[in-house]
Amino acid sequence: MTIEVQGAGRLLRVGTATEVGRRYPANFDVLHATQLLRRPGLCAVVADGMGAGEGSRTAGRTAVDVFTTAVQDHRGPFEPAPLFAAVADAQRRVRAAGQELRELTGCTLTALVADATGAWVTQIGDSRVYRLRGGLLELLTIDHTEAWLGAVHGWFPADSPQAEAARYQLHRFIGHPGLPEPDVLSVTMFPGDVYCLCTDGVAEQVPYRRMEQLLGAAAPPDAIAAALVAASLEAGGRDNATAVVVAVA
Repeated sequence: MTIEVQGAGRLLRVGTATEVGRRYPANFDVLHATQLLRRPGLCAVVADGMGAGEGSRTAGRTAVDVFTTAVQDHRGPFEPAPLFAAVADAQRRVRAAGQELRELTGCTLTALVADATGAWVTQIGDSRVYRLRGGLLELLTIDHTEAWLGAVHGWFPADSPQAEAARYQLHRFIGHPGLPEPDVLSVTMFPGDVYCLCTDGVAEQVPYRRMEQLLGAAAPPDAIAAALVAASLEAGGRDNATAVVVAVA
């Protein structure tokens, strides 16, 4: 899918792709990318359900629906407060669903919202946002996991069995009993920027240099997104993989 929107004072070209992979019987990632309804702009979201059951499916769908509805209904300029409120509402709704299902009901949520007033990243869990600018690929988010803390503080090597197990220990997610807040950050978009929102099926399987190469290719965003999820399959397809690519002109 490719859409073009005038947001954040720039033309944004958006491409998306998702792939079930080879491990799970269904795709528990949730993908949303659409124009804002009340003004020129973009709302792009990825969510990754925890586990492979109904709780995973329900959490991702509920969180994305609640968040995107709040964004679409918001009338003022975007700032942290309404984005925090949207995630808080998603937390409550997913927790309520989990109490009915009586099973693990949780997901990550990572979003990019842009209009003429600016652009904002909202992130909780371990789905990521990358930005390619001037040939440099930067990771704008951090993973809310034990693996991230272990790698940063040197508790264990990043490629160790301990790190692999710690990837599944999320400290913050939608559906957490503590109702944790997301990270919210402002980003300034410049012509030539390429943003990538992705679940860990892409981030943990596609090497940094390969991602840098793909995002820097002279190709439409939908082709880049498709290449990223194809690369996750080439790397083993051990997880659902989802990518949203936003090119700024």
